[in-house]
Amino acid sequence: MSAASDILDRYRALGLHIAAAESCTGGMVMAALTDVPGSSDVVDRGFVTYTNAAKVQMLGVSQATLDAHGAVSEQVAREMAEGALARSESNVAVAVTGIAGPGGSDFKPEGRVCFGIAVKGRATATETVEFGPLGRAEVRARSVQKSLKLLLNAADN
Repeated sequence: MSAASDILDRYRALGLHIAAAESCTGGMVMAALTDVPGSSDVVDRGFVTYTNAAKVQMLGVSQATLDAHGAVSEQVAREMAEGALARSESNVAVAVTGIAGPGGSDFKPEGRVCFGIAVKGRATATETVEFGPLGRAEVRARSVQKSLKLLLNAADN
């Protein structure tokens, strides 16, 4: 079975629903989940917020947080996840924001991706992964895998 199938089975059994807030993955997390037939009873909605304006307007990310930390930060990933949770009918929301490449800077290199996982009734967790300059497609694919792992782990805790 795939990770997406495992997540859907677990969430279905627990009566949980999922939302996602995606930037660098552009909807790939939700695509992975909705590729599985029957996912509509678990998957609630996804937000593709590629620009800072979209993060502010759709998820309620604070402009002050964006100005202070930049879009690729755990602070923004936290606000994205919490915003998706607040603006959905979900129990769990995952967020992903990063630099898939090509490009980046010394301060925020290619392959840096920040994740947030918000679960109703729990403190939001964040994490940064340095995938490195693996190329755009590979960074995005690994970001989806990491997001799915966070969703799976959230159902276990």
